Amino acid sequence: MKQFAVIGLGRFGASVAATLAAKGQQVIAIDSNEDNVNDIVDLVSKAVCLDATDEKAMKAIGVQNVDAAICGIGTHIEASILITLLLKDLGVPVVICKAVNTAHKKALERIGATKVILPERDMGIRLANTLLSVSDTVIDHIGIADSASIIELIAPDEFVGKTLRDLDVRAQYGVNVIAVKKQPEEGEEDVPGSRKINASPMADYVVEKDDVLVLFGENDKIEEMKKKTE
Repeated sequence: MKQFAVIGLGRFGASVAATLAAKGQQVIAIDSNEDNVNDIVDLVSKAVCLDATDEKAMKAIGVQNVDAAICGIGTHIEASILITLLLKDLGVPVVICKAVNTAHKKALERIGATKVILPERDMGIRLANTLLSVSDTVIDHIGIADSASIIELIAPDEFVGKTLRDLDVRAQYGVNVIAVKKQPEEGEEDVPGSRKINASPMADYVVEKDDVLVLFGENDKIEEMKKKTE
């Protein structure tokens, strides 16, 4: 179990905090708005209303001891920068920040943020890639770099009943199977995100009908595989 601090409980920060807590992690949720704190208090390990630029107050609640901190403050750029600097000064090993534009992102990276995300832009890019890649078999697309991606591919009929060793997609197509999402058990509702995941499946795993293969590879190899299996 890891410890996380999430600072700024708007839609982004609250979603991160609640998801981490639901996964069994210890979460300190922090915001200067009491209503935001009250909204999440029952979902996380600790929810505190305070000014996150106050070093003394942050130390008092143990932020310096967390494994990672997420600064979800975007609109108040000055506060975002001051909090990031404070988290670095406190020795937090991983500091992930939300930015509202590229200039904000560059500033946060310059002062030592481990990772900076632009949620709206990143989601827009992911959606565009998904729309361009989606088909009857490809249900999601995540760009990892300019030349590589992760896709979720419904197992083609010719894959069903064969082991991953037999299929040898790495040799055949130049991509890697990094996980398999299982179809729901009989009687279970097929809710998005509810499928059981077999991470790093063994070579003797037998592909079943409706399995979703999570594949990683270079974009040109992925496109070639899609054409051959559609």
